Amino acid sequence: MNEDSVEQIEKIDSFVKEKLQDDLTGHDYAHITRVVAMSKKLMEDQSEKVNQFVILAAGYLHDVIDEKLVESQETAERQVANFLRELSVGDYDIAHIFDIITHMSFSDNLGHKYKLSLEGQIVQDSDRLDAIGAIGIARTFYYGGAHGHVMYDPSIKPRQDMSHDEYRDNKTVINHFYEKLLLLKKDMNTPLAKKIAEERTEYMQTFLTKFESEWN
Repeated sequence: MNEDSVEQIEKIDSFVKEKLQDDLTGHDYAHITRVVAMSKKLMEDQSEKVNQFVILAAGYLHDVIDEKLVESQETAERQVANFLRELSVGDYDIAHIFDIITHMSFSDNLGHKYKLSLEGQIVQDSDRLDAIGAIGIARTFYYGGAHGHVMYDPSIKPRQDMSHDEYRDNKTVINHFYEKLLLLKKDMNTPLAKKIAEERTEYMQTFLTKFESEWN
C-alpha cells in the first residue's frame, strides 16, 4: 500500500476502536484486531494479487454496521460511507468494502451463499476463524451471557435449515455450536483457513464431548 492508504487504514483503525472498545458481547476491538491479523496471514498465503487496502478496511469495519451491535444498520452504514469519503477513499473501494461487510455474515448467507470477491473471502474466513476454537468458545459464552441465553437445556434440540429471523432467535449457548460454529469449517474459502478451521473445530468437538459428559 502507498503512504496515503496506510494513513487511511490508521484512521479507520482509530474510528473502529472508538466504536467498539466498550463492547461486552465478544465483538470488541480485540476481536477486530485478531480478524485483521488473520486477514494479513491469509493474504500472505495467496498466490493471486489482492487489494490489501480493501481487505484491511473491511476487516476493521465489518462489525461497526452489524445489526447485533447497532440500533439502526442503515444509519451505521451511512455513517461509515461518509467517513470513508471524508478520508478520500475512492468510490470503487468503498463499494467493494460495503459489498464485503454487508454480505459476509453467517446469517446473511442462510439459504443462499453470496459469492464474495477473493478479498471478501479472506475477511469472511478471518472473521469465522475467530468464532471457533478456544477463543470462539469463550466468545460464544460471553455473547450468550450478555444476552441472557440459557447455557444448556438438553430438551431444546439444535435447529436446522433456519431462516435469518429464526437464527437470530437463539435459545441456548450450546446449541449455537451445532447450529453454526461446527458448520463453519465446510464453508471456509481459502486453503489456509480450511486447515486452521479443521484444528479449531476438532478442539470445539472435544470441548462439547467433555461438557456434555460432565453435565450428565
